[in-house]
Amino acid sequence: MPSNQPQRSFLFLQGPITPFFQLVADGLEQKQHRVSRINLCVGDWLFWRRPGACNYRGKLTDWPSFVGQHLDREQVTDLVLIGEQRDYHKLAIAEAKKRGIQIVTTDFGYLRPDWITLECNGMSAQSLFPRDPQTLLDLARHLTLPDLSPKFRDSFFNQALWDVTYHLCTAVLHVVYPFYQTHQLYHPVLAYLGTGWHLLHTRLMAKHTQAVVDSLHSQQTAYFLFPLQMQNDYQIRVYSKYGRLQAAIDEVIDSFAQHAPDDAVLIVKVHPLDPFLVDWSRYCQKRAKKWGIAGRVLFIDGGPLKTLLEQARGVITINSTVGLWTLLAGRPLIALGSAIYNIKGLTHPGSLDAFWQQPTPPDLLLRDAFVKVLAATIQLRGVYYHNIGLTAAVAETVARLHTNKLNQIL
Repeated sequence: MPSNQPQRSFLFLQGPITPFFQLVADGLEQKQHRVSRINLCVGDWLFWRRPGACNYRGKLTDWPSFVGQHLDREQVTDLVLIGEQRDYHKLAIAEAKKRGIQIVTTDFGYLRPDWITLECNGMSAQSLFPRDPQTLLDLARHLTLPDLSPKFRDSFFNQALWDVTYHLCTAVLHVVYPFYQTHQLYHPVLAYLGTGWHLLHTRLMAKHTQAVVDSLHSQQTAYFLFPLQMQNDYQIRVYSKYGRLQAAIDEVIDSFAQHAPDDAVLIVKVHPLDPFLVDWSRYCQKRAKKWGIAGRVLFIDGGPLKTLLEQARGVITINSTVGLWTLLAGRPLIALGSAIYNIKGLTHPGSLDAFWQQPTPPDLLLRDAFVKVLAATIQLRGVYYHNIGLTAAVAETVARLHTNKLNQIL
């Protein structure tokens, strides 16, 4: 049946390493919209097994002209992608904005584990999500708190298998797209070997890590928690002042050494999927020794994050989703980067130096308003890697794109 919505033309660039974009494209075509795709590497081609794609094998310097011509030829109304800071995507977004084309970004949800983000323009500093406390309170007035208990399970096996397939095929068959420039910092073989060793290491250290956490709690040790993010995360590389994780670690440990209470401990927790290509434990201890506080800086791999958050005196993050979990736990939080939740009344308003002495807890009424509006606008329920949750995510994404109801309370 003909749609009562005006026909739109969607261009898909790189997306999650999953059939998600392909299935969304199928759904949009069923609703009479036009769909096109540009593959930049072998991995892109593997995850777009349908018509409507062309291949770009040229140099990055020629990419703006190529994508601009495609936008004009296909009369594109919406550019859909993940990772708006990737080089190809930044250039494509610039061409799209010249033409008044809507930018649609997606990624893992802020409300994890089984939510997906779908919003206009971009994420973090590029997000159009409201940051004004009164606006959030007004928007949330007639909304109810979402049920955050997991509804869909995801598949780590599929995630790992598809990720390895995508990146290894792209690397091995680089000759097919000879000028492709990846956004990854590390060669995929090194990253996978490192991640595999890290996952094994986490298991081997599980009892030791739990013993450390139990000791902290039984002795009622006052501690601050600093969960590390990934070195290759654009939240570090672009949406923070640091550029690399080492600079953030330096600032946090230096400030802790000079301004934290003498009885306080700093727990540095490595990201569970870090590829271990940098020895973060050694790096943190070296920095701590410089200040003579090696015994007060504990590095852990694994451990019960929920329990650690609930009993922390405060949590330091750059812009990780752990920050949102911290707010949900009602604990004081300082965000050192451009986080969507870095809002007056939610995060500590003062400096890092002051945070150690008087960490400010979040306003719980504002926290609830933030979660309500977040869930009702730029989050949708579903996952990328398991069929049931993937089907739900695709259906909701198609519905929002079809009606062009993005960043709106539904």
